[in-house]
Amino acid sequence: MALSERSKKALVGVHPDLIKIVELAHDLARQNDLDFIITEGCRTLATQRKYVAKGVSQTLKSRHIPGTDGYGKAVDFAPVIDTDGDGDTEVTFAWPAFYPIAECFKAAAATLQVPIVWGGDWKSFKDGPHIELDRKKYP
Repeated sequence: MALSERSKKALVGVHPDLIKIVELAHDLARQNDLDFIITEGCRTLATQRKYVAKGVSQTLKSRHIPGTDGYGKAVDFAPVIDTDGDGDTEVTFAWPAFYPIAECFKAAAATLQVPIVWGGDWKSFKDGPHIELDRKKYP
């Protein structure tokens, strides 16, 4: 199953290398009976300011804001789960659901040899939905 239309729209303006990771991670997830959507790709500085004011972000130097090359270098994802086995799905932000999907992102990045960082691995302000291209290779 391909990425949802919502996910495709959220990827507009995102760096092509990160899009490739998202697509491969989605394929890997589906092979393991997992699913996710991309909830956000690029965002404006104004939106980022709102997120900082709400406390859902801590920086105005977000990787979601397109850089000088015109690309956003981060996406946010949400796991999609079947809560009762009847095929109806819903988005969840429960931490346990992020781990297996983050592993799909990491495996996709390794396969494509593109370094990424998962916000769930950060030492402070853990951000389970967040995947970004590594700043060392993608400033």
